[in-house]
Amino acid sequence: MRADRLLSLVLLLRHRGRMTATAIAAELEVSERTVLRDVEALSTAGIPVYAERGRHGGFALLPGFSTDLTGLTPGEAVALLTSGSAATSGALGLRAEFSSAIRKVVATMPERARAEATGAAERVLVRRGGLLRDPDDGEPGAVLAAVQRAVFGGNRLRMRYLAGGGPRREGATVATERVIDPVGLVQASGRWYLLAVRDGQDRTYRVSRIETAEPLPEPARRPDGVDLEQLWLRRRADFHAGHPGVRVRLRLPAARRAALAAVTVEELRSDGETLEVAAAFGDLRHAETVLWPMVPGIEVLGPDELRAALLDRARTTIDALARPAGSGPLHDPR
Repeated sequence: MRADRLLSLVLLLRHRGRMTATAIAAELEVSERTVLRDVEALSTAGIPVYAERGRHGGFALLPGFSTDLTGLTPGEAVALLTSGSAATSGALGLRAEFSSAIRKVVATMPERARAEATGAAERVLVRRGGLLRDPDDGEPGAVLAAVQRAVFGGNRLRMRYLAGGGPRREGATVATERVIDPVGLVQASGRWYLLAVRDGQDRTYRVSRIETAEPLPEPARRPDGVDLEQLWLRRRADFHAGHPGVRVRLRLPAARRAALAAVTVEELRSDGETLEVAAAFGDLRHAETVLWPMVPGIEVLGPDELRAALLDRARTTIDALARPAGSGPLHDPR
């Protein structure tokens, strides 16, 4: 919050002129001691804030000073603008004011750079709710950077994608190559999703499942002026409508309750030592993927199809460990 507050302090002094520490503290909802520290930090950073003593004294910016940020790069402006979108997801305090202030700051940029930055920022959205609650497998940095370049630059993207229900070879999922038209990037529940169009059809891809990504020189065939938030909400609703889900019954020691953070709990009963839980998953494969790392610390009571899938994974693991090292083909359980 301190960066927000420092920017707000500069804008206050810019628009209102001289202000006392008491007035600034009331405006920013902090103590006067905090205001004095912030003024010192601004001065150290080269912002010409000076103090006038006396009955009508206070803090002010040096006459003639303006927040000329024409040196702000498009990338830096995108970072500032998207920080505003993250702030709109329910946080309190000065987040709304910060978002407004950021847009005023970006307005000082040259027209071409401003258009580039705001156009790119409209293609990024930060939300809380993802599609499914999966273990966090992270996103490859180089892949995400390539996807961002395609989204911001408005270029088509060639990628190799490991679809959850895609083709399999020797029990392992095989990545397939496809060329898509990126529409926007959404970060939800800490995971990046790429909204795109492929062969005229809406598609949503999880960035962590993209093995390779290469922006192409030709422009993406995508709509202009997209409302990324409404598009995400619609696709998320369509996804859940197409995945009615499966209910899984679990049992685990009460001491391992923290493990339930990875699942959507619908019902929970406890006798003090043991927890019995009814949890919701997108489908059986989703449940298998999430619960496998928890076995044997958690017992799956049903459905039987899920128990069979987990047992098959366990047997595959045992077979792999039982054979001599370096012999036999590798097996991907996904």
